[in-house]
Amino acid sequence: MEEQKQRNIRVKIKEKSKFPSLYNVIFHNDNVTTMEFVIDVLMKIFRKDKSNATKIMYKVHLEGRGIAGRYTYDIAKTKVQQATELARSNGFPLLITMEPDI
Repeated sequence: MEEQKQRNIRVKIKEKSKFPSLYNVIFHNDNVTTMEFVIDVLMKIFRKDKSNATKIMYKVHLEGRGIAGRYTYDIAKTKVQQATELARSNGFPLLITMEPDI
């Protein structure tokens, strides 16, 4: 009888789905990188339209930094690397970083 009771016991396991952490990709202002180049990078690498790229560029220019987008870690890291390489190959010291989105 005891064996039969043990067989009828079912264990419920709840798995919680967890969304991946997101990271903000940040553009930092400098006195060398042109506004046009920043807009171009935002359009090419971050897939922003001209209007949104211009808004982000002005935020960077006026406030010293601006968020280009929020991405998972691997995508954010790749975009930072691509944008930095593009800036260096064009002779600009543009600083692009990533930080956890809180």
